[in-house]
Amino acid sequence: MKLQPLSNRLLVAPLEEQAVTASGIILPDTVDKTKHIQGEIVAVGPGKMNEKGERTALSVKVGDRVLFKKPWSEDDKMKVENKEMYLVDEDDVLGVIEK
Repeated sequence: MKLQPLSNRLLVAPLEEQAVTASGIILPDTVDKTKHIQGEIVAVGPGKMNEKGERTALSVKVGDRVLFKKPWSEDDKMKVENKEMYLVDEDDVLGVIEK
């Protein structure tokens, strides 16, 4: 299945979570690491329509690595081409991770 997001929605593939912090501390499985997720954008919608009927360009693009809020609903989590993905609003992206 191939999925093309609509409006200002993004299809994001989650990246492997680090079990070790930047300072070398190993995080046990009991630590809640699920509030924010790092992912790579694999598809973007065309943007939202503004009051004038014009599309507002998105501030992210395919290939960007981002930090986003974990969706509150499991309905936004899905399998696309046998890979786990999230369908999120652009507003849920907290920032772009620079390479």
